[in-house]
Amino acid sequence: MKTIIITGPSGSGKTMLTNKLANLFEDSIVIKTDSYYSDSILIRFLSLFTIDIYDRPISIKKKEIQNTLRSIYKRTSIINSYSYDFKNKQSFKSKIKLNYKCKEQFLILEGIFAHRLDLDYQETINIICEEDKEICLRRRLERDKLERGRNSFEVNKKFNKSWYLFYQNIKKYLNKNHVIPLNPVDKNSYDKLIFNLQNISNNN
Repeated sequence: MKTIIITGPSGSGKTMLTNKLANLFEDSIVIKTDSYYSDSILIRFLSLFTIDIYDRPISIKKKEIQNTLRSIYKRTSIINSYSYDFKNKQSFKSKIKLNYKCKEQFLILEGIFAHRLDLDYQETINIICEEDKEICLRRRLERDKLERGRNSFEVNKKFNKSWYLFYQNIKKYLNKNHVIPLNPVDKNSYDKLIFNLQNISNNN
């Protein structure tokens, strides 16, 4: 099973690209790092004083993500699944059953922390979504107002900090690994990616 890493700053089109790939490669398994945010007392407390706490790896259940990935690589039929309620800042755990239909299916790991999980990124397909900052901000404003109950001032403040943190911490990943830069709405880049992924799938 080949793993596709999709990272990028907030609003850059990660979810859009993930959904496109999951629809095209129907047997894909999708794991989103956003589903693994922690609702611990510590994180709740820090969130009162630190506006960027949810843009730092301390805010996610890193070990749980790694355990989930190990279970998938072992083709375990029942795995732990997580979801996160952003409005109420609550994490939920459940069991899901996976059907490993074929060995050619992809595991898609998506999120701003997807490149910071201590995986062997030499063995993964690494994609970074890139988009104009103003476009990303507009997307973030629309999403956060609708899904997370935030106002424009709060979103702008969080967005600027998250943008800075992402690009501050991506340098090591870019220098050490082969990473494909991609604007998900650019048809030529997307078509080239799909062609390469289809070849990988057919050759597995």
